[in-house]
Amino acid sequence: MQRAACQGSGDFRIEHRVRVPGQKPIIGLCGGIAAGKSVVADLLSARGAGVIDSDALSHAELLEPDVIQQLRAWWGSAAFGPDGRVDRSAVASIVFADPRQNERLKALIYPRIAARRRRQIAEMQRDPAVGLIVLNSPLLFEAGLDAECDAVVFVDADRAIRLERAARTRGWSADELDRREKAQIPLDNKRARADYIVSNNSGIEEFCRTIEELYPRLLAGRSEA
Repeated sequence: MQRAACQGSGDFRIEHRVRVPGQKPIIGLCGGIAAGKSVVADLLSARGAGVIDSDALSHAELLEPDVIQQLRAWWGSAAFGPDGRVDRSAVASIVFADPRQNERLKALIYPRIAARRRRQIAEMQRDPAVGLIVLNSPLLFEAGLDAECDAVVFVDADRAIRLERAARTRGWSADELDRREKAQIPLDNKRARADYIVSNNSGIEEFCRTIEELYPRLLAGRSEA
């Protein structure tokens, strides 16, 4: 684990939220596809963090009747499975093939996801059992969520390792991994903008020790920066 510089370089500058005294730290979690963000989220949760998962919020929105109605109006049966539910893989294929459709989908569900996130943050701020709040989002920087965080953790892993995980758990090829990552901010940019970098190239025991050491630093928010 290494402590990254708190100031950006080039054409960006890191600006986190102004932390209100007495509030729990909000920590952003990002990294490459299949780097192990969910593993970090689970390890932090086991130590007392409240985790808000953007994918879970998105899944919840795709179950809402008015969202389902809108997707059917746009894309018909192409966005749905045989059971009549939204097929997330089909939706992904539609939006990755057409940036206009991607922007239309984001305009529909991003505000709704943001509202869900705000409600969860407020609940966790009031919950004495929660030590800190983690925003686990694959598009943390793209969605501007880093501005809501006291610090950002980047989960790093070699491409070969990430590709093996993506192939094993998602059935993705190297081309599919590259296609999806090219639609996001480059990893080098995200890594440079993070406050903490954790490497997930070794075994789970060493990784657990890394997170164990990191947790108390995250509890302090950016007070050490």
